[in-house]
Amino acid sequence: MSYLHASEVSAHGKLRSCNCLIDCRFVLKISDFGLKTLTTPSDLIMDDIYYTKLLWIAPELLPLTVMPGSTATQKGDVYSFAIILEEIVVRGGPYETVKASMTSQEIVSRVTASETPPFRPEVTPKDCPLDILSLMEKCWNEIPEERPTFHAVRGTIRGIMKGYCENLMDDLLRRMEQYANNLEALVEEKTEQLSLEKRRSEELLYQVLPRQVACQLMAGELVQPEQFECVTIYFSDIVGFTALCAQSTPMEVVDFLNDLYSTFDRIIEFYDVYKVETIGDAYMVVSGLPERNGDEHAREIGLMALAILDAVKSFTIMHKQNAQLSVRIGVHSGPVCAGVVGQKMPHYCLFGDTVNTASRMESSGLPLCIHVSKATKCILDKFGTFDLELRGEVELKGKGRVTSYWLRGCSEPDPRPLTPKYRRHSVSSPENNLNPLIFPPNNANGPRTNNNTFINLSELQ
Repeated sequence: MSYLHASEVSAHGKLRSCNCLIDCRFVLKISDFGLKTLTTPSDLIMDDIYYTKLLWIAPELLPLTVMPGSTATQKGDVYSFAIILEEIVVRGGPYETVKASMTSQEIVSRVTASETPPFRPEVTPKDCPLDILSLMEKCWNEIPEERPTFHAVRGTIRGIMKGYCENLMDDLLRRMEQYANNLEALVEEKTEQLSLEKRRSEELLYQVLPRQVACQLMAGELVQPEQFECVTIYFSDIVGFTALCAQSTPMEVVDFLNDLYSTFDRIIEFYDVYKVETIGDAYMVVSGLPERNGDEHAREIGLMALAILDAVKSFTIMHKQNAQLSVRIGVHSGPVCAGVVGQKMPHYCLFGDTVNTASRMESSGLPLCIHVSKATKCILDKFGTFDLELRGEVELKGKGRVTSYWLRGCSEPDPRPLTPKYRRHSVSSPENNLNPLIFPPNNANGPRTNNNTFINLSELQ
């Protein structure tokens, strides 16, 4: 437009958005200028299309305009540019905000009327930056002499677009390069998040299945059932659990079991054991599989059972703090078969008579006692540190009368120190008003029984 105004053409006269054309390189070109119309006034049809074309015409030219383009001035072209700028800002046609309530003829009438302020398109600072709005208002000024020239408009736009490429293709390439760089950073961030979630999922799976079994399943391999010559199985059950449930609300029962088994879960982390499952109030742990450990399985279960018994003796039921929690514990050693059962929720299960016998040892035991079979006792005797007391013969369902023993303690110091993130307190500590979590005793100077080190839930970091 600046070039046209400096040329012999002098003015466009029909500057509208439909005359602004974009070529294949995104360069805007102006069309439909310098041609005399072939349409005579007698051929005019004053319909809505006719008045729509007048929406770009400056108000001082409207009374002189028989048809769009018949009268052209440079200041009129600047006014037309302001209307196009409004179209760009509102993403619509001229006077887009008022077209729903007014016809094009009514808009033209109001533009030519002497209103104060003059009737113009509605554009607010929310629609565009203030410098664009200011330029727009200058270009559609009611007084033609106060409108800027296209040379001045070009300088203003250069100031507004400072920092952007003048050539759209260069700007697109720059933006694509910036987008690629941002995309690389975003992919790296999302990859890190994915790796973190993968590690969390794996750790969760390791809580459900043995690590080597879980790795086989994640690799898509078939986990074959395996026979283990000798393992040691631990069963425990809460004494009077049915009566406790009858006197408690469901939420209290769930909270109680969660506190108790969370305590047990923290204890067994110190030993070479695998938690098979919890069914109601029953807690089942095994040692010696899926990785064989010689005769250590009996020792690991024995030390763990003593630690759990210590925990139970000091455990406080939050909704019945005066009640003493009691559990029966049964331990037996023997051969088992183990394998993964199920596909949707795979479960690592143990099968064999050893499992049934360990369960019978628990059910035939006494509260706050560790009931041990003769097979387990023979293995524990090899270590020479466990205090075992003969119980005598006991009737086991399906087994008849068998000789069994009580595990009373162990003179062996536990080599596992408490993890540094926990602090130890005496039972007499005033902080013992929360549910204590019992950990394996760490008393190098005496037997493993009667050790009352614990941590409070409030001390967990």
